[in-house]
Amino acid sequence: MSQSSEINLLNSEAPEARDTLYSVALFFMKNRIISIILGLLGGLLGAFLFTLIPTPEPTQEELIADFYNVETAVLVSPHGLRKSMMHGDNSFILVDVRSEEEYEREHIIGAVNIPAYKDPETSAYGDVERIVNSFQTLIEENPGKEIIVYCYSVPCMTGRKVGKMLVDHDIYVKELGIGWNEWRYDWNAWNHEHEWDNTQVEDYVFSGPEPGKYEIDPTEVEPCAIDNDLGC
Repeated sequence: MSQSSEINLLNSEAPEARDTLYSVALFFMKNRIISIILGLLGGLLGAFLFTLIPTPEPTQEELIADFYNVETAVLVSPHGLRKSMMHGDNSFILVDVRSEEEYEREHIIGAVNIPAYKDPETSAYGDVERIVNSFQTLIEENPGKEIIVYCYSVPCMTGRKVGKMLVDHDIYVKELGIGWNEWRYDWNAWNHEHEWDNTQVEDYVFSGPEPGKYEIDPTEVEPCAIDNDLGC
């Protein structure tokens, strides 16, 4: 066979080869697309069926356990905190989230101020960046210390709103079990009866822009009879 005949034969076979390769590629592409579609449909079907599976209702015991787990994880006993202050415990930082004006008028001794109120009548919940950055700086400057917030009173939501704001930025703080009003004006309600005559609220509050420092000799007050987590 001459060289020109071989070239003509190859040219005549080339379209057939190209058509075959195209058909094979198209076959695999179709199968891949079908596989992807089936996979998506299977995932959607599985998710739908999962929603149909009834979630068992928590038992009363589980609900009670959850409640106490949350309460003890978040709330700090004011009596326990006062005893810690009395004995010079510096493992925590107390944060007053009331307005700067109210803080400077009077606050729990040793507390710093990161206000969530611009003034006594105006909240500053929108100042997220300032509040979050202030807590972040406080934590960085006090590594390993527990951060405890307090606001106006027991039903006050400011401390909780600040806590939620911080959680959204991976910052976790605890909350004092009472607010400023109970600490300052209802002293006997949360202190033990035998302490009423030898502890004075005036020793645990401070006025001005500085936190202040507790200075009374702890030996002047009788220690708690129970020295563990269930103690005073």
